[in-house]
Amino acid sequence: MRKGLSVLLVCAMILAGGCASKYGRVLKSKDNEYKLKMAEQYYSKQEYLKAQQIFAEIMPVFKGDIRFEDIYYKYAYTAYYLRDYINSENLFKSYTENFPNSTRAEECEYMRCMSFYRQSAKVDLDQTSTVKAIALMQAFINTHPESSRVKDATGIIDECRAKLELKEYKSARLYYDIGYFKAAATAFGVLCDNYPDSDKGDLYKMEEIQSYFKLASQSVKEKQETRFETVIAECTDFELRFNESEYLEKIKELKTLSQNFINNIKNEQTAQTTSR
Repeated sequence: MRKGLSVLLVCAMILAGGCASKYGRVLKSKDNEYKLKMAEQYYSKQEYLKAQQIFAEIMPVFKGDIRFEDIYYKYAYTAYYLRDYINSENLFKSYTENFPNSTRAEECEYMRCMSFYRQSAKVDLDQTSTVKAIALMQAFINTHPESSRVKDATGIIDECRAKLELKEYKSARLYYDIGYFKAAATAFGVLCDNYPDSDKGDLYKMEEIQSYFKLASQSVKEKQETRFETVIAECTDFELRFNESEYLEKIKELKTLSQNFINNIKNEQTAQTTSR
């Protein structure tokens, strides 16, 4: 059994060595036509790193050749398939600039957008590439409204916007959790404005009101009445806009509590005036 495994291991090592030596011979070859043929083979076999290196070597040689466009096209894709999205974005952009009348120009415009989309980081990290992907996808849709890729582009925009929305929500919620209620109320208000059609709009509005209520509750007495009045006004707005929300009872409770606080404040003021 061990002998059989050893034989297989030796065979695998010989095969791997043979493949490596073959690739080395391709790189050392002075025959550019042969190199192009081998690059095409590696590309078709999805051995993109090998194909990329050979394409990079022969591109200057084939510049001006009718085949140069195809070489450039596949070279851009090798970067994309190797997840080198910064490089692929530049290459797809350069392709559309160098071959604006190509039948592949639209595809490469879209792939440039996809390269930015693939760079989109996790929701807690910087979202510059996400914002850029949205802008480029929208520009693609505007430029190619009849393209078969519009549906996919629209879906990606929705996905990216959802990520930005979640990031904003997490930021607003963090302010609330650490007790920065004024900042939380502002952040939730901005979130409502930025995503007016969100299916979580009532949640954001409720959390904004809750933040205002916490702020009013912890304010000095001189500011409490005005701030509780703000809570009541926001609650009234909520009732008008989200009259079927699951948070409606919570809003009514906050509104009642706020009115009670105001009544108590006024009663105290009246009592103090009377005692004088």
